[in-house]
Amino acid sequence: MSSQVMGTGTSVVVDRCQVCQAEGLKPILFVGYLPPVNAMRDIGAQPREEAAYPAQLLLCETCQLIQLGLIVDAQILFPHSYPYTSSTTNILRENFAELYQECLSLLDLKPEHLVVDIGSNDGNLLINFKDKHRICGVTPEKVGEIAIARGIPTLISYFDAAIVDRIVQEQGKAHMVTATNVFAHMENVRGVLEGVTRLLDPNGVFLTESHYVLELVKTVQYDTIYHEHLRYYSLHSLQYLLAMHGLEVFHAKLIPTHGGSIRVYSAPKGSRPIQASVEQLLQAEKIGLSWEALNAFKAAVLKSRQQLWSIVADIKTKNERIVGISAPSRASTLIHYCGLDEGVLDSVVEIKGSHKIGKYIPGTLIPVVEESVLFADPQPDYALLLSWHIADELIPKLRSLGFRNRFIVPLPEPRVV
Repeated sequence: MSSQVMGTGTSVVVDRCQVCQAEGLKPILFVGYLPPVNAMRDIGAQPREEAAYPAQLLLCETCQLIQLGLIVDAQILFPHSYPYTSSTTNILRENFAELYQECLSLLDLKPEHLVVDIGSNDGNLLINFKDKHRICGVTPEKVGEIAIARGIPTLISYFDAAIVDRIVQEQGKAHMVTATNVFAHMENVRGVLEGVTRLLDPNGVFLTESHYVLELVKTVQYDTIYHEHLRYYSLHSLQYLLAMHGLEVFHAKLIPTHGGSIRVYSAPKGSRPIQASVEQLLQAEKIGLSWEALNAFKAAVLKSRQQLWSIVADIKTKNERIVGISAPSRASTLIHYCGLDEGVLDSVVEIKGSHKIGKYIPGTLIPVVEESVLFADPQPDYALLLSWHIADELIPKLRSLGFRNRFIVPLPEPRVV
């Protein structure tokens, strides 16, 4: 991989696979030049020059990793002021509660065992382990202070060799290390795994959750392509990466978070029996992630974008109002790739207390406001579900709060409900 200076940080052009270093990566899809998804300016701030980076998916045919073609400096993507808090999403809270119960049955966790969560954010995962086991979170963002206030020991730092040494010296080895929705974000993933293997005790387990690329392809989730997501894992590519560091996948399952994710348990090779779930998922990927399937995915993305724009254009010719619902990171890709601006979306609403309220959607003049405006008369004519992957949760909630008009579900096949 080669590097070049872009904007205020150093980006790395991916000309070799991020995992196995193979050359000759094959392009799959290009969704344009995108701003960092958390570069959110204050409402009313005068527009100024902003950085935007190319977002292209590439396939490594050696290890089957699908990855972004550019790595943007982590300090640009994950600033100290990073606004995302995982506890605001109900499906994630439920997922981590279920994860804890599964770990109890699978791993025989004991009170004296240490559990370390990489990228622990506001402590949404570790809150389930609190007061039952020894715990430690590691996160570089200021939101780690929320976890500390909740009584969750947290080191506000990037996960690196110095942090591993500190944890081992102060607390001993970990019986379990978790990395949920962050393992695809870290630039030096091989260095991270070296740290994980040094941190684990001989019977320890490394658990990851990542957005699952097979689900991304099947449900046309082009909106999850943005620069925080450096890698889009299949079980094949995860298995290859983990094996490079002496770890063996012994169980894997699909989970509903983020529109379809995969939870993978790994341990030092030979230390645990391999469950049937592993081979079952590997077989499904041979068909669903073939080169023919990836070409069909690209065609489906182009069709989906055209269909969404057709719906929106028809609404706007009638001078009807559209408001976006919630501002997840994926919303930025959908808005930019589909050409939606402040002339299309009056605003995007977030729940009270969101750190994104009072900001513009990155690279636009679309304001993020508190969701009460959605229910004030006259109500907007349409609500575009930017968090469409939790539509089953959002639509009943918004109906119960009083929204009377129609919803636009933008993916996988755009429709009005």
